[in-house]
Parts: sequence; C-alpha cells; structure tokens
Amino acid sequence: MKKVKLTPPKPFFFKHGPRAVLLLHGFRGSSADVRMLGRFLEKHDYTCMAPHYSGHGVEPEALLKTGPSDWWADVEAAYERLKEEGYEEIAVVGLSLGGVFTLKLGYNYPVKGLVTMCAPMIMKTTDILFEGVLQYAEEFKKYEGKEPDRIEEEVEQIRQKGMASLPALRDFVHDVRDHVDEVYAPVFVVQAEQDRVIDPKSADMIYETVGSPVKDLKMYPESGHVITLGPEKEQLHRDILEFLESLDWSE
Repeated sequence: MKKVKLTPPKPFFFKHGPRAVLLLHGFRGSSADVRMLGRFLEKHDYTCMAPHYSGHGVEPEALLKTGPSDWWADVEAAYERLKEEGYEEIAVVGLSLGGVFTLKLGYNYPVKGLVTMCAPMIMKTTDILFEGVLQYAEEFKKYEGKEPDRIEEEVEQIRQKGMASLPALRDFVHDVRDHVDEVYAPVFVVQAEQDRVIDPKSADMIYETVGSPVKDLKMYPESGHVITLGPEKEQLHRDILEFLESLDWSE
C-alpha cells in the first residue's frame, strides 16, 4: 500500500477589507471546516482569520494533552492578533465548540456581531465527545498511511487512556450557557436539523437567552452537524454575508 503524505490543514489569515471576521472551528476540527466560508467572505471584502486550537489539526495524541482553557487562550490570542494588526471592528463566527467560544467572546470583548452554528448548550455526557476523539484518531492514522492492525492498536491505546479534560469541557459549555444573557451584540443563531452530535434545542436556548435586541434564528433542514461542509453551505454563506452586511460597521 502506497503511503499517503499527510498535509494537515493550517490556520489562515485572509487579509482583505477593514471589516474583520474571526472564524472558529469545532472540537477536534480544524480551519478546514471554515475555509470555504472564509474564502467566500474574503471575496466580499472581509478579512478572515481562523486559528487552530492547541492539539487540533495534528496527531490525536497531542489533543489528549489539551483542554478548554488552552483552546480559549488560543481564541483570545487570535482576537488580540486581529486588534494588533489594526482591525478595530471584529465579528465572530463559530461552529460547534467554536460557537460556544463565540458567545464567550461576546460577553468578554467588544464584537460587532456573532454567528453561532450548531453550538451546544446542553451536554449530559462526554461519551459522544470521546467517541468523536476515537473516530478522529482512526481517520488521522488512516491518512498517515498506517496499517490497519497498527491503527487498531493505537486507537485502543487512546481508548484506554481516555481524555481527562472532557469533564472540564462540559463544565466550560455550561458556564458559558449561564452567561449568554450578557451578550448584547447582534446574534445570528444557525442550527442544522439533521444534527446528530448536539441537542438542537441548544439553538432555541441561545436565541431565547441572549440579551441582544437584534437576533435571528435559522434552521437548515438538510444539514448535519458540520453545517459549513454540508449540502446547504452555499445558502449558509449567503445568509452569514447578509447578517454581516446588516451590522453597523463604521467603514
């Protein structure tokens, strides 16, 4: 079997107009999840940045050593970098866990507007998250070109080890949920109806709880959890652009 050279996705910074959009991927995701959206917005004169959280977009063993406090620090660093680069007005768009970070930015920093996509507010158990980690590990090792027996062995090692930071992640999500009423920037809540990863009621919870006087909620009937790569992505792109265009930018 010919070995495939793995080229992991990299964070991106598409510099264009003065309006900046911070794009945040989900748990065990990467900038690849928001790259098409970033390119679309760049064509419409938006500067777009998508960081990677620690342990993401690399071998799964690195992910196990990280947790939500590391990832939140990475989000804050990306926001600060946009400021340092001279972007005064920043909107934030986040997928899944990235949507949770989006809301946390909304009540901790000045933001122009927020888009949450399939963001969880309810997390009864961490089992589904850990199954996702194991799935990610298997896929990553396949891309590396490892033999099936070796993959099975290494994934089993991860299963035995577990991921110690998952309870902290659940607590982090619930803490953000408790502060959503402190978000006052305009909010566009996006939810996929075919989402099998999070409870879609999370979208209603965000919409009903945010303190924002300007807010909207849209359901996408054909899409699954990673809505940015799903069958309605072009419509999603247009809807996000329409929301961003409606914001009160100074330039």
